[in-house]
Amino acid sequence: MIMFSVKPVFITILSLSLFLALILLSPSSPFLSLSLTSSASPKGKSEIWSVRRLVEWRPCKWWLQWHLTPLPAKSNGYIRVDCYGGLNQMRRDLCDGVGVARLLNATLVMPKFEVAAYWNESSGFADVFDVDYFIQQMTGFIKVVKKLPPEILSKEPFHVDCSKRKGQYDYVESVLPALLEHRYISLTPAMSQRRDRYPQYAKASLCQACYNALRLTRSLEKKSSELLEAIPKPFLSVHLRFEPDMVAYSQCEYEGLSPASMQAIEAARVDRKPWSGEVARIWRKRGKCPLTPNETALILQALSIPTNTNIYLSAGDGLMEIDGLTSIYTNVVTKSALLTGEDFTSMHGNTKAALDYYVSINSDSYMATYFGNMDKMVAAMRAYKGLYKTLFLSRRAFAEFTYHGLKGEKLMQALWKAHRDDFVMGRGSALPDCFCEFKL
Repeated sequence: MIMFSVKPVFITILSLSLFLALILLSPSSPFLSLSLTSSASPKGKSEIWSVRRLVEWRPCKWWLQWHLTPLPAKSNGYIRVDCYGGLNQMRRDLCDGVGVARLLNATLVMPKFEVAAYWNESSGFADVFDVDYFIQQMTGFIKVVKKLPPEILSKEPFHVDCSKRKGQYDYVESVLPALLEHRYISLTPAMSQRRDRYPQYAKASLCQACYNALRLTRSLEKKSSELLEAIPKPFLSVHLRFEPDMVAYSQCEYEGLSPASMQAIEAARVDRKPWSGEVARIWRKRGKCPLTPNETALILQALSIPTNTNIYLSAGDGLMEIDGLTSIYTNVVTKSALLTGEDFTSMHGNTKAALDYYVSINSDSYMATYFGNMDKMVAAMRAYKGLYKTLFLSRRAFAEFTYHGLKGEKLMQALWKAHRDDFVMGRGSALPDCFCEFKL
């Protein structure tokens, strides 16, 4: 008969149980990571990027593997695309203009960058982008010329302004007659278009122009590369919009801002008075009010972004209340702090914006507090390059949660869940014109 003691067996079982419990509850345990992800707890060490995505946006095969439709032997005339606004707005107009020119079987003249005095800008297309590279990359998609033929050169283009047209705007119906009559027109593309109605050869030309043909000039790319090298790695690029004009344009009011910020906003308002009462509440709940740097920092914390993260601040001049971010996230750098010299101080808005664009499409991760032209372009280019750590911070979710009185841990949990769902489904990663949904 075999005799054994119960006590040693009990101690062994208890020891094993405690050991397994320590493994399961360890912060580095994969079991706990899965639990944190599913329970959406911002208290854990897992960043938002650790969540498994279900959907990604990738360049559509019909564009990348497109067998080009031969260009017609005869062109219907020449189109110059007139682009207005900041760099990324002008880039959007250029992309649209290329698609329109191909749709109308026109030869594309090098675009004209028209900038309002507000932008303090004098850079033309050739000051920012490599012209020869653009022409080379568009070969087969559309004919591009640097100069007009002698019989056209002395003529001023007939201007066709489509910028205010919305809805189902038909360029063939509305613009082609002017092109055929005048042979040389300048075009301001419509702000809202139905590109899904384009034939694929026109859409392919638009996609090629936007994502494959625009390269910075050598000097600007060299300066951008120097900036990228100077940023501590790995790093998160944050596009933060809280300048006086941005806040004034939004017609939103904020409490607790410094007197200097309030004065700057009032000076920028002109006749755009802030909303008040119920209208102001509805406006804010619709996500129309820019996030402050402090609100941005709170959301980053809710997404478990460590406060020692290296952050490149992609922003224009005049950013207000920046201490609200840098008092919490202390490793924040800017282009003005990293680049010095006369060549940088002499840069205008477009060339400075190009630096931010270059850094953002090459950053380890990217977050934006707005969904403007730069953000759409950066997100799409990152998707094109296979970089999927991209997220837009939700002004609407933040306004909704704070309106209902959520604070502390409850607010953090709610913000995590809202942004986790956006990230998992790839929302905002790219626009569907040139990118297709890919389920993982």
